[in-house]
Amino acid sequence: MHPLENSAWRALTTRQAGLAESLGEARRFVPEISKLGAILAPTDKGFESLAALLRVGETVNLALEAPYQPRPGLALVYTAPALQMVYKGSGSALASRTDVQIVELGAADANEMVELTELTKPGPFSQRTHELGTYLGIKQDGKLIAMAGERLKVPGFTEVSAVCTHPDHIGKGYARILMAEVMRRIADRGELPFLHVRQSNVRAIALYEKLGFEKRILLHHAVLRRES
Repeated sequence: MHPLENSAWRALTTRQAGLAESLGEARRFVPEISKLGAILAPTDKGFESLAALLRVGETVNLALEAPYQPRPGLALVYTAPALQMVYKGSGSALASRTDVQIVELGAADANEMVELTELTKPGPFSQRTHELGTYLGIKQDGKLIAMAGERLKVPGFTEVSAVCTHPDHIGKGYARILMAEVMRRIADRGELPFLHVRQSNVRAIALYEKLGFEKRILLHHAVLRRES
């Protein structure tokens, strides 16, 4: 078994277990932190546990190895193929940039972080998502215009996530600068960066490959809602 197989489950049962809500064979992050969840295996028992863990009307984001099949009490809201990519590059890609000021983001920046992710749609992001790890940003005139950070953490690996740039500032290399710094910090801890990206996001995939990421597996992102 690859150490990144069912990565959300591994995160929620190891390094980030303290941020998890659990029931049977299902886990999820505290909703204010993240909408991500996981099941031990895509079985009837796994999905039954997940449905019981959710309140009526709540949604959860899963990464599945096969397309979601209808299950009692769980409606499919959205699905899309997504790639899991792992860093295989050399340290040269992680050199620090000194020509752009990078700031660490935290609770005081939460509203701006949510606003930026709602505008750019890099993936689920909540008011307390910044608690999952280090988040870095670039500001202009006091306004957050780009950011990147850490999300899932499993033994030996940390996920790079929430990579986004305000549409008015695309093309300036901010995503690459922030990613490289996040990755450098992960590598300094003796860990390997990995990430998830929609298969249709060709522009982002090209950037990630230039930074040294390689495709590992095709997954199926599914947003499920408890119906009853």
